[in-house]
Amino acid sequence: MQIPLLDSLAWWVYLIIVLSLTHITIISVTVFLHRHQAHRALSLHPIASHIFRFWLWLTTGIVTREWVAVHRKHHARVETEDDPHSPQVVGILNVLFGGLFLYQRESRNHQTLRDYGSGVPDDWIERNLYTSFRGLGIVVMLSLNIIFFGLTAGLAIWIVQMIWIPFWAAGVINGLAHWTGYRNYELPDASHNLTPIGILIGGEELHNNHHAFASSAKFSARRFEIDIGWVYIQILKTLRLAAVHKTKPSLVQRGSRSRCDIETLRAVLVGRFDITSRFTKEVLQTVCREEAQRGTIRRNKQRAVLNNAIKLVQQESRGLSATAKRHLHTALELSPRLATSYAAKRKLQDIWNRSTINSEGLVQQLEEWCNNAENSGIEALRNFSIQLRGYRLIDR
Repeated sequence: MQIPLLDSLAWWVYLIIVLSLTHITIISVTVFLHRHQAHRALSLHPIASHIFRFWLWLTTGIVTREWVAVHRKHHARVETEDDPHSPQVVGILNVLFGGLFLYQRESRNHQTLRDYGSGVPDDWIERNLYTSFRGLGIVVMLSLNIIFFGLTAGLAIWIVQMIWIPFWAAGVINGLAHWTGYRNYELPDASHNLTPIGILIGGEELHNNHHAFASSAKFSARRFEIDIGWVYIQILKTLRLAAVHKTKPSLVQRGSRSRCDIETLRAVLVGRFDITSRFTKEVLQTVCREEAQRGTIRRNKQRAVLNNAIKLVQQESRGLSATAKRHLHTALELSPRLATSYAAKRKLQDIWNRSTINSEGLVQQLEEWCNNAENSGIEALRNFSIQLRGYRLIDR
């Protein structure tokens, strides 16, 4: 009988081996399939690209064109009936535990592949091995596991490898990340960040950030957030195996500005998700806090209504129920200053939604908005407007 190359290892050694193997698969998915192939946020050296392709063939049987097409359609049709895997549409349990089947069903949709599957590898080995014999790789992986670890341990490790991506990527990210967590950006979809520490799933945990800036190679957006996928991209970049094309745009201050200009407009349009989030925190939350401190809102029940208004405003981009709208209206009636600030936010959002107006017209509207904000008598709104005038965009 053949003796396994690695036999009778301690349990914790097997655990490290499993976590290491599955981590390589996760990194292959997030760096190669997601950021490189689906969104073109970076390019990879052919050597690195093929190593990722080969490893995914061994450990998942994923066909690049199918994965890319399904993911691109998710972004294009997010939270609609056409979204391949929205828990808002088909239910959280169906995505969490049946995400693989939802993916497989959509990957067989030829229209999806035609509409969203362009620009992926189409060389000889992709057509004649990775696509034509997609199941062969995972059989080879099983054989290698048994050779190295023996039948029992090898089979157990292989089973974990096979369920890792279907559960964590197809289930947890596509399911929980569109159901619960925290949000940095007020988007019309239900994307959330599951945790600020994006290590277990390669940085994909920062899903709300990704939906806000889908073409960014870096998913972390706040100082306390960690995107391990970005760490690996930086290593590949140092080794000249990767080149980053796009990251989240940054807004910087040009100093005090008396008038808005094209630079201001460009910064506001491109950085609108950042600006919307900042407005809620820097203006609306400040006004609510000041109202409570001033004694304008005397009863605890009224203060609770006012504080709840911030949560409703943050959820408004996804749509509010009739009951939630009534609660928000009640809060705005309690505080004229909050109502004025809220109206200013809506008017600012209207500016970047008016795509038919030329740049000069939009700059004029932005200038009028700033003038009104600075003459509102609300200090937080005035300060935000002064800051906004000086914004300049840095593309990365």
